[in-house]
Amino acid sequence: MNDPNENRPGYKKTQVGWIPDEWKCVHLGEVFTHSRAKGTAGVYTYSVTVDRGLVPRSELDRKMAPDLPADESLLVHEGDIAYNMMRMWQGSVAVADAPCVVSPAYVVCQPSEIVSSLFMLRYFKSHLGLYQLWAYSYGITNDRLRLYYADFRLVPAPLPPLPEQQKIAEILSAWDDAIEQAAALIAAKRQQKKALMQQLLTGQRRLPGFAEEWEMRRLGDVFVERCETGGERLALLAITGQRGIIPASEIDRKDASNEDKSKYKIIRVGDLGYNTMRMWQGVNAISCLEGIVSPAYTVATPRNCLHGPFLIHYFKLPQVVYQFYRYSQGLVSDTWNLKFRHFAEIRLHFPPLEEQRAIAAVLETADKELISLEEKLEALRQQKKGLMQRLLTGQVRVKT
Repeated sequence: MNDPNENRPGYKKTQVGWIPDEWKCVHLGEVFTHSRAKGTAGVYTYSVTVDRGLVPRSELDRKMAPDLPADESLLVHEGDIAYNMMRMWQGSVAVADAPCVVSPAYVVCQPSEIVSSLFMLRYFKSHLGLYQLWAYSYGITNDRLRLYYADFRLVPAPLPPLPEQQKIAEILSAWDDAIEQAAALIAAKRQQKKALMQQLLTGQRRLPGFAEEWEMRRLGDVFVERCETGGERLALLAITGQRGIIPASEIDRKDASNEDKSKYKIIRVGDLGYNTMRMWQGVNAISCLEGIVSPAYTVATPRNCLHGPFLIHYFKLPQVVYQFYRYSQGLVSDTWNLKFRHFAEIRLHFPPLEEQRAIAAVLETADKELISLEEKLEALRQQKKGLMQRLLTGQVRVKT
């Protein structure tokens, strides 16, 4: 890729590309020293993560070895960086905002007076920085790569004057704050939708104008199994838990379908399709496409008393998924399956058709709002990524 700064007036060529004349190209050993200070009693133990930085070990949702005694751990002062030598090339590095201790499996580095740790953290997370960290890591395969301090100190990096480093870090921190706020809003909206689903889909909360009793229906009375085959010329579809029914070509895995698709089942728009062996995990969807699916799936057509968009939400409700689990057959979870004959025996409460439509409309509005917010969040992330690349290479300068 061409360097956008190449041969620009006021720029010079270095190990890390073309940078402004006022900037330096340094090796990390010139601006960081290796700290081996031992921990002290009463200081919390933290772990370094790729996406959350330094996190208390107690907050990590995974099985971990017991904490080491303080005098066997490494002390991290405020402003120090700590990194995971096995995952530094993936961005497993953080700056401490308060004293803590970490495992001796990490590397702790103290910054000199001419460098901003927050600026260098941004560089380590950038495309160029990650490439340099990877290039200086050693190992036979990626899962064995290590970046010891002896190699870390040789990594080249661009270094603007300190005020410019601080300003760049400040700008990118503001973008991070905006991204965090957008993500928090999405999380809150998801919780609101989850609560709304629980209330509307169980009849706990009724929409205005609806008071009629819900009716207990046997699924075999409101669905008819579709065993239609002979659609070899139709598109091959896949049923997913998160994305619904989509073209099989959009699944990022090797095509394991048979060349002979004469026994593949036809699924039509409005049909319910579900993974016979994973229905107990909620892998089902109402199809918006016409095509064929593997014989391992079950296809059923809802009768006129059911509204497809309502079923999309209703069949994801935990209480309903639990019924799918109860009626699944098999000795162990790997072999559990819900054939249509067992699916047909399940009894569920359904509201009148018009109320189904009204509930679906409310939940679809919530879904659209979530999609809009997620698109805005992704746009923020992409904008920040592009801005970070321009700021950390000096392509765009900041006023200090």
